Amino acid sequence: MTETILIQTDNDGIATLTLNRPDKHHAMNARMIAELTEAAAQLGEDGNVRAVILASTGPSFCAGGDLEWMRAQQAADRAGKMAEAGRLSAMLAALNALPKPLIAKVQGNAYGGGIGLIAVSDIAIAAEGVKLALTETRLGLIPATIGPFVVARMGQGMARQIFFAGNPITQDFALRAGLLHQVCAADQLEGAVRRQADAVLKTAPAAVAAAKALCQRLGQDQAGDIAASITALADCWEGAEAQERIREFLSGGR
Repeated sequence: MTETILIQTDNDGIATLTLNRPDKHHAMNARMIAELTEAAAQLGEDGNVRAVILASTGPSFCAGGDLEWMRAQQAADRAGKMAEAGRLSAMLAALNALPKPLIAKVQGNAYGGGIGLIAVSDIAIAAEGVKLALTETRLGLIPATIGPFVVARMGQGMARQIFFAGNPITQDFALRAGLLHQVCAADQLEGAVRRQADAVLKTAPAAVAAAKALCQRLGQDQAGDIAASITALADCWEGAEAQERIREFLSGGR
């Protein structure tokens, strides 16, 4: 029994993986990270599943990291911080390597780790007006754990424009950068996502898996990038700047 996600598969083999912490705006904690990792393995091995829709309930898609999860990381030693970053990276890598098309249905705002979930999706479709942002640098941190996946999706040139300032990512920029595939009216989102999923049903499953794996192999050292990003994040966590800003943030200051 899962606590933070829901999985449903219809008769056509289209599975919907739903983030289900609406009271926390689907912010990721250790439990959700573990359950998403397990879900990726389960869906990847299920021969009846042809495509996966990544969705969430309520008004938000994913608010990033859960505050209690962040408090636990702040209190942990360096090894603990790196271990937790490794678990988040492993979850994103598992979804990224899912041998089925992963389609993000972005009905609400996405921040931090929510951008990471979009980046590891093969196709991301968003409702008009949803807000996207990477705000880690405002806390003295960096978008490190999600960094390898965001840069792989957008390219370094585009990523540089959003990694530093913490400003909102406009939907026009997200489309030009390849972070989003399509933006549509909220009442058209369901249909747009379903059309992408239905298109998969006309393809050969093994060929789709092989094509996706090939895309991910070409010109990338993801394992090295992940290791470097985890070390860089741990360095930030231990810096005085981040300690002060995160302490203020977690105490309710802005």
